[in-house]
Amino acid sequence: MAGETRLGVPGDPDGVRRFVAIGDSFTEGVGDPHRHLPNGVRGWADRVAERLAKNEPGWEYANLAVRSKRLREIVADQVDLAIELRPTLVTVYAGGNDILDVGTDIGALLDQYEAMVVRLVRSGATVLLFTGYEVQVHPILAPFKRRNRVYNEGVRRIAREHGAVLVDYQRFEAFADRRMWAEDRLHMSKAGHRYLASRVLEILDVPHRVRPAPAEPRVRRTLREREREHRRWILDWVLPLVQRKLRGVTLGDDLSPRWPEPVRVPVKGGLRRLAKERRLGSG
Repeated sequence: MAGETRLGVPGDPDGVRRFVAIGDSFTEGVGDPHRHLPNGVRGWADRVAERLAKNEPGWEYANLAVRSKRLREIVADQVDLAIELRPTLVTVYAGGNDILDVGTDIGALLDQYEAMVVRLVRSGATVLLFTGYEVQVHPILAPFKRRNRVYNEGVRRIAREHGAVLVDYQRFEAFADRRMWAEDRLHMSKAGHRYLASRVLEILDVPHRVRPAPAEPRVRRTLREREREHRRWILDWVLPLVQRKLRGVTLGDDLSPRWPEPVRVPVKGGLRRLAKERRLGSG
């Protein structure tokens, strides 16, 4: 029945239900381009917000996530603001970028992550946590797999001990399909974002019609074609990533959150309609 979800009571005394998404590129929506939406992306969180509003009109949504942010930056810039917004639902993915930093102490990272989760749970919101996917299509990232496994076990424990809802993304077999990933092989593709939105809604017991886009047929490639594709990936994505790390800059340095203030999600047309109205209003 519509409205019977795993979501707790609204945090706002006026009964407003509010979804606040925090984190990095995973939650910002990188890999799912949309030129008319803020920061040029859409993503799974927008889709979840739109379905919540269709199921129960009146939902508000804020997305504070910014690509490339480390856990310490998410804690410093997003957590207090998220709590101040009195959310009904908070989704958190944080720590993935830290895992890819050579000097990261995973034990210390999980301690900071747990302290963040405790604060969010105490706000009274339903808190969703995500494990990180152990990407099989990135042989160059193999040295980071052990870190990722330790991180995932930590996230599972923290969710269990503190009453958060776990989205065990690492165990979603659908993501073994390389078509679920964008060209950089680090972010989900549009199909990946759609699939994740459907799984999040199912975990929340929210009725929905979000269906993964039909996958294109697999294309068999020769060994030479695979080698050429791998070299292109290294040149186009890996080397620029390493260069940014050496320079101490990130893709999120000059970006602002996509939806920094809560917006009432239109039942018809969703956030794309809202973005269009804003463009027309400022024109």
